[in-house]
Amino acid sequence: MLDYLIRGGTVVDGTGAEGFRADIGIRDGRIVAVGTVTEEAREVVDATGMVVCPGVVDPHTHYDAQILWDPYATPSNLHGFTTVIMGNCGFTLAPIANEVDADYLRKMMAKVEGMPLQALENGVDWNWSSFPEYLERIDGNVGVNVATLVGHTALRRYVMGADAVGNEATAEQIAEMQRLLREAIEAGGMGFSTSLSYTHNDADGKPVPSRWSTRDEVLQLCSVVSEYEGTTLELVIDGCMSGFSDEEIDLMTNMSLAARRPLNWNVLTVDSARPEDYERQLHASAKARLQGARVVALTMPILVGMNMSLGTFCALHMLPDWKDVFSLPIPERIEQLRRQEVRVFLETRAASPEAGVFGRLTGWSSYVIGDTYAPENEGLKGRTVADIARERGVRDFHCLLDICIADDLRTVLWPSPTDDDAESWRLRQAIWEQPDVMIGGSDAGAHLDRMAGAPYPTTWLDDSLRGRRLIALEKAVHLMTDVPARYFGLKDRGRVAEGWHADLVVFDPETVGSDPIEMVHDLPGGTSRLFAGSRGIARVFVNGTPIVADGASTGELPGALLRSGRDTETNPIPAAFPAP
Repeated sequence: MLDYLIRGGTVVDGTGAEGFRADIGIRDGRIVAVGTVTEEAREVVDATGMVVCPGVVDPHTHYDAQILWDPYATPSNLHGFTTVIMGNCGFTLAPIANEVDADYLRKMMAKVEGMPLQALENGVDWNWSSFPEYLERIDGNVGVNVATLVGHTALRRYVMGADAVGNEATAEQIAEMQRLLREAIEAGGMGFSTSLSYTHNDADGKPVPSRWSTRDEVLQLCSVVSEYEGTTLELVIDGCMSGFSDEEIDLMTNMSLAARRPLNWNVLTVDSARPEDYERQLHASAKARLQGARVVALTMPILVGMNMSLGTFCALHMLPDWKDVFSLPIPERIEQLRRQEVRVFLETRAASPEAGVFGRLTGWSSYVIGDTYAPENEGLKGRTVADIARERGVRDFHCLLDICIADDLRTVLWPSPTDDDAESWRLRQAIWEQPDVMIGGSDAGAHLDRMAGAPYPTTWLDDSLRGRRLIALEKAVHLMTDVPARYFGLKDRGRVAEGWHADLVVFDPETVGSDPIEMVHDLPGGTSRLFAGSRGIARVFVNGTPIVADGASTGELPGALLRSGRDTETNPIPAAFPAP
């Protein structure tokens, strides 16, 4: 007898092929039949009028902490994710040598990845030391499949302690990092991740440990990855925010060559106003191909909903020269923001070429005002800065500052990106199916009070079926499922096929989409996050067990800790191959 029979749905199998009507039989966590199925089942799911597709694979999350208090990985599970990759940007919670290092990592993650410190202190017990011990905490207690890279910053801090910030590593220290990386990958780590990006600073405002490494240190750690099957690399570097320099392209290429594995970076932003940036970034992949390496860009198929305030750390701090003002205590910051010359300077610098990808946040006129606090801001919620500025007869940027100052910089702001134009969408459409571009980069589990990337599968499906219709349903499913599964070498995942793991999504093509983003207060320590439920998701299966039914979590925990080598196979790179 089957465990489940999904009857009468349109199967979109993940390969990109046209959908077809079929039944799907599930037994012992695997798909055992696709077609006309007559065998009886313990439970039958009527999928008439529904689409059945593989579960979505998210290549870039930061669920490393949240998965310990929220094993369901919400809200990703609600939007059709069945596998998430953690440990990106060089940031993992292991290894940790002592409580001092644990405190450093907690505060660093709170600053650089926007995880509330109270949640990290109250939701995580930090009672492990080694990377294998951390993996054991996860194994057997997750609702989705989880895989994690090994983070450079944690390795460096474990070996060098406080000296990891501000110092180069000795040959002996690099050798010890290599030993720890081997230990972590042998336990199931999926590879190696690192950050050399100016956007990543610790709680003291200093570059995170990985940013102090030399090129030689990075390449020696990448060489360890070459020793293990089913592994990959991930990197964040300055050029991810703008066009890559020749030196950065050379480093990425040599990292891939040293590991003999593909490398992915986050995130490719396409803006018709700055085509030279993303064209230069794609050039990195083409150049790497010519040398027998592979460099893959992650890109999001939607514009991610986010909010921010001028009183907390957010992406606006990354604008050129803004940190000098926004690192000040709130009273001094307000005093500076009242000054005309400071306002002019900040607005000018925000519009400069040096702003890179963060320049897309400078459409001040289209910012929507969220929650306000001062009596003089009563009634502004839901209105655009442009409308308010016209009423007041002031510049948009100055109007925004006036509103925020009245609220002691607590005003919630909802920016509308400047790249939501038809030409930018046409350019995105042109790159989605390129061989060195991969859909993903939700950052789910990070920046919890500022951005909500987890809804991208349902939002993109909604847009593909009923919105802009820039891509066929079968292609969109292929790019979110089979492509990342093959990149990471996930065995028997990413397609609807007999013998493969039953990671499946059943959805209504007429209604699939995301609920509006809202702030909820459900994190440990009473802290908040942005959250959006889904629409039209009838079932999500992980390893043959429903984890979502009618848009709500079932409470089941059938997910697997995916370990490299056992659950993955190497995605080979040809010795040399031309650019497409």
